[in-house]
Order: sequence, then C-alpha cells, then structure tokens
Amino acid sequence: MNGFALSFYTRLIPTLLGTAKLFSALHPKLRTFFRVRRGLFEALEQKIQKLPPSSFRLWVHAASVGEFEQARPVIAALKERHSELTLFVSFFSDSGYNARQNFPDAAAVFYLPADTRENAKRLLSLIKPDLLLLMRYDFWPNHLLEAKRCGVMLILAAAVLQPGSAYFNPLLKGFYQSVFHLFECIYTVSEQDTLAFRQIFNCQQAETAGDPRFDQVFLRSRNCERVAHLKPLFKNRTVLVAGSVWEKDELLLLPAWQELEERPPLLLVPHEVDPEKMAQLYRELKSQSLDFMPVSTLNETFDPERQILIIDQAGYLAELYSLASIAYVGGGFGVNVHNTLEPAVHGIPVLFGPRYHNSPEAEGLVAAGGATVIENQKELAAALKTLTTDSAQRKKIGMKAAEFVQGSIGATAAIASGMERCHDERKRG
Repeated sequence: MNGFALSFYTRLIPTLLGTAKLFSALHPKLRTFFRVRRGLFEALEQKIQKLPPSSFRLWVHAASVGEFEQARPVIAALKERHSELTLFVSFFSDSGYNARQNFPDAAAVFYLPADTRENAKRLLSLIKPDLLLLMRYDFWPNHLLEAKRCGVMLILAAAVLQPGSAYFNPLLKGFYQSVFHLFECIYTVSEQDTLAFRQIFNCQQAETAGDPRFDQVFLRSRNCERVAHLKPLFKNRTVLVAGSVWEKDELLLLPAWQELEERPPLLLVPHEVDPEKMAQLYRELKSQSLDFMPVSTLNETFDPERQILIIDQAGYLAELYSLASIAYVGGGFGVNVHNTLEPAVHGIPVLFGPRYHNSPEAEGLVAAGGATVIENQKELAAALKTLTTDSAQRKKIGMKAAEFVQGSIGATAAIASGMERCHDERKRG
C-alpha cells in the first residue's frame, strides 16, 4: 500500500534536494547537512569490508540522541540474546551523530544519506540488514521503501500520535497512512496511541508496548560513578539540581532561589556549554553578585553553602540528579521541557515550565503527582520554599515520581521479543 502520495514524494525529492544544495551556501544548516554526508558511502564500505559474516544484521535509525536512548535498552537485550548481532546505527541530526558516533556496540554509526532512491539502494546494498528498527518518528520513505523491497522487516517502536500533530492533517494523512503500512510491527507507548493507529490509520499491526526510555533511565540510574567525587560535597544536604536550563529558565530560577531564606545548594547545568554561552552565564551571575565555581576547575575551596556549582561539561546530567533532593528541568519556557524521567527515577520532586505537552512522560509524571508545573517566578519560589522546608511533602512527591517510572518499565522486553519473532519469521521465509 504505497499510494499516490509516496509515489509523488519519490519523484519530487530529487528536485527539492537539488534546490537545497544550490542554496546551501547561504544557509549554515543546509551547508552542514551536505558537508557531513560527503564520502559517507566510501567510509561505510571500508568499515563493512572488515566485518565478519553475521546471521543477524540490525539497522537502528534515530532522528537524534533522545530517540536513540530509547533504542539502547532494546539493543542491549538483543545483544545479550544474540552474540552474533551486527548493529548499524544511523542519525539524521548532527547532535545525535556527534553524541553517539563512538557507540561501542555498533559496527558503524553514520548519517542517514539524503532520501533519494539511488542513495537508499546503495545504502541497503552495503549494510544488508535483516531488521530495521525505527525509533518514534523520522520517516524517510525512499529508505523505507527500498528496505521493504529488499525483504527487510520494518519495526516502529516508541510510536506516538500526539493530538494536533501533522499526522492528522487532512492533506498529509494519506501519506502517513501509506508510510505506517510499510511496518510489520508498530509498538506504541500507550493504549491511546494504539487505538489511534488502528482506528484512524487502519494499522492493525499496532500494539502497546510502552516507552523503552523508562527502562534505559532505570538502568542508567544504577551507575553514578562519574559523580562519585561530588557526592561528599553534598552529603546530608537538601540539594537543588537545575538541569538543561536555558536563559529563560535562568531568569526565573536564579531570582526565585535567591528569595529563599534557606537556600539549598544549587547545581546549575546549562543546556549548552559552548564558551560563548558559558561566558554569558558567568557575566549574569556576577551581575547578581552570585558566587560560583565551574566543575571543570573544582578544587578544595568550593563551599556548597556559599557557591553555585556550574556544570560546564556535557554528558552526565542523568548522573547528577542522583545528588539531588529537588530537580528543576529546563526547556518548559521554550519549545518543550527536556528529559523529566532522569530526575524522577531517583525519587525526587520535579519542577518545570508550562510547555511540556509534547512530552508524554512529562504529562504522565504530572498526572501521577510527581511533578509540579511552574508558570512564573512567584510560583517557582513558592514551590522551592515548600520543598526545601517540608521534608515530608518532598518525600511524598518524590515517591510518586519514582513509582511512576517503576510502573512504566517493561517496554524493552516486549519490543525485543517481537523483533526476535520477526527475525525468525524472516529466516523461515
């Protein structure tokens, strides 16, 4: 069931890409898109030539690092059961590729080539996967169609159909319906999503598995070695960790924190840690006469009662939440709140701004009573005051947060088992 919309897309995309390439010199993001994909096939071919034969080749595609994190527990489960598994990982975004280009379990990590028929044919002829696991979204029809033509089993996992999304647009609905029908299995995060796939898009192959991100967050929460050297500094203290904060978050958070009579030690984790952003943050802190120390220059003079610890290094925010008594998660005053599960798994109250409705896990955490939505500085100051002075209330909300995460674990087993069935079916066929 490819449909007119898919056929039209496959004919139109070369023209669109050609036009984009013409204007790429004027647009930094387009320029980067084409630059990072130069020599892609040659580099991939060199890696593949060195690989031993494998009876189980898995291709995982993720838009960016967040979607890949959802795939990691599934990959781990399959690797544990199938030592012969050869893994290929593709990303669309620069941030995803840069963050996971050295993923140790992968035979190759690469940028997904531009979505033309020729590129798709060349890629599939190189990696020859048995299964394609696509996480959440990022549907590139030519690659999906070519994979299907080559007999690859297509699996969509952590699938969501948010109300108001483009999937339901009358002009695009037929296109997406054709795309969804390319998948042998669709594993959704909720019963509501399963119902929408079946009733609106006639995808009877959809079933509810849950979100494997819960499993990944739970597994990762058990390893906090990277912050072990910080733990003695905050032992027996009520600690506030503000993670993935943007400038809009800082404008509320810092004044609200200063209003408190008893200020909890504060770990401030900016969303971006490039030199320009960090210099801007330092200037702002100095203008407010706030003492601080970057973790990169941490020494024995640091005083958590007097100084803010600034995390000017990337990659271990999830572990930092293990030090926290309260978490503030940034992004809720911008496009959308960042990862709320990473603090919740540690059984602490979570605070964030009003823009969280594109995050099912944030919505679920609010509904479970483990998170509080903040609309302004006054509300943030009030919430922080309650949580820092009322330990019983803090523990009660934190317990609800932990129960929400623990009650949602199990998607990995469902998805991995389903993929094994698909693999066995393909081998028999």
